[in-house]
Amino acid sequence: MNVENKTIVITGGGQGLGRAMALNLATYGAKFALIDLNEELLAQTVALIEEQGATAKYYVSNVTVELEVETTFKQVMEDFGSIDVLINNAGILRDGLLLKAKDGQVVKKMPLEQFQSVIDVNLTGVFLCGREAAVHMVENDTEGVIINMSSIARNGNMGQTNYAASKAGVVAMTVTWARELGRHGIRVGAIAPGVIRTAMTDAMKPEMRERLEKMKPVGRLGEANEIAHTVKYILENDFFTGRVVEIDGGLSM
Repeated sequence: MNVENKTIVITGGGQGLGRAMALNLATYGAKFALIDLNEELLAQTVALIEEQGATAKYYVSNVTVELEVETTFKQVMEDFGSIDVLINNAGILRDGLLLKAKDGQVVKKMPLEQFQSVIDVNLTGVFLCGREAAVHMVENDTEGVIINMSSIARNGNMGQTNYAASKAGVVAMTVTWARELGRHGIRVGAIAPGVIRTAMTDAMKPEMRERLEKMKPVGRLGEANEIAHTVKYILENDFFTGRVVEIDGGLSM
């Protein structure tokens, strides 16, 4: 796919990876519909995109609420006339151990609300947005692309029962959708990043950050632009579907 003049919907588009993806693809002439809950950050991202001469609009919407998602995607269609790409990037972390025990007695366990809140955003949100994007692609005979953000944590990671489960589910949906939607000319792929440098990692204690960097064969954290480059690869390679790209500096070897 050549992204010039294509409409790209990005959830979690107000900051971080979502913003980096949009700014990277804006240089190639794409148009953007950005979805997030933080209107201030969305407005900032739109302004940055417009500074590059590209077109962008933002939509304040909760990806976990079915009616909001349906309404938002209908509005995107009205505003842009097509949905060519969806990047399911919105996600949250609420880490914690399944349980904590002392002297043979469980003193704390992960509350259902803590588990469910991550599943709601990271898995249900991906499902709802992916479904609505696919509906509009099929009904408008659009040969589109859906990219879901997973994580190398999908294989299981201590303290991340909820996050790991959600990101494993994202991969399962990716493969399923690729098989179901291929007949409609829709490709579906996933990206599984390792630890990427963000405001959160910048705020880490130096010793913790150094330990993370030493764990990677490349000796550093990933950069948001490197994830954006992977997005561009998936979009441009029309033979890519139903697969996951791990971009983690060799951490999961």
